[in-house]
Amino acid sequence: MALELRHLRYLLAVADHGSFTRAAEALHISQPTLSQQVKQLERAVGVQLLDRTGRAVRLTDAGEIYVDHARRALRDLAAAERAVHDTLDLSCGHLRLAVTPTFTAYLVGPLIADLHARHPGIALTVKEMAQDRIESALLADELDLGIAFAGPHPPGIAATPLFTETLSLVIGDDRSGADGARPLPVAELAGQHLALLSSDFATRGHIDAYFTRHHVSPRITVEANSIQALTEIVQRTPLATVLPNAITHDHSHLVPVPLNPALPSRTVTLLGRTGAYRSAASRAFIRLTHDLVQARGYTAA
Repeated sequence: MALELRHLRYLLAVADHGSFTRAAEALHISQPTLSQQVKQLERAVGVQLLDRTGRAVRLTDAGEIYVDHARRALRDLAAAERAVHDTLDLSCGHLRLAVTPTFTAYLVGPLIADLHARHPGIALTVKEMAQDRIESALLADELDLGIAFAGPHPPGIAATPLFTETLSLVIGDDRSGADGARPLPVAELAGQHLALLSSDFATRGHIDAYFTRHHVSPRITVEANSIQALTEIVQRTPLATVLPNAITHDHSHLVPVPLNPALPSRTVTLLGRTGAYRSAASRAFIRLTHDLVQARGYTAA
């Protein structure tokens, strides 16, 4: 029997769901049909790939090895299809991008505006997610590129530095006596009322570690899981926040106030899968990202 791609997809579905019933529902086929197709695959390979004796269906040792190769084969085929349909003139194409949350506040908008202005035929899918999820999605070939921070990355992830992100105290422009040029001693924040990102943001951990290191305990009056909410709050109340300095570039009502000692900076990186095929859309996005970082005067990494 000649193997077909559906046999591989059916096996992977059973392996992922641990059940013929759930896999059949996900594939929109009957369970007997699914079972028959997997048995055909096992006969063609000449070895048992699934252990059906327990309550859950599990891969055998041979199945684990076969599934690993099957996943890679399907990823390579998907990349090949994208390569075939990729057009060098960028009249069409598709880019799958993910960013960590703070970048949606100041980087994603200008990047997409530039991409659409230069290459309106490229379709773009943008997701906001945590860095570890971005890296997992890149390795699974569910994304083309990611924007996150430098740090330990799992094997198979390639990181290219883009710029250095600086955090600052951010206040409303109507705060009397505000002097954004004078670094504010961090000790002056003791007991001050702040509005900060909630703890599910990596940036919040960065901020808390800074305050702990300098033995300062501001009063956290507001916690928000939205940067837009924080910018609105700071604009309309006497509260201050801590956000990337670059956010104030596009918000004239916000003023950055550097702290002394300065908040530690972070290196922003462009993430991809090592050795992955780079479509024309991906290459164009990488070029315009570097162009935008330079045009906006962000500090080189």
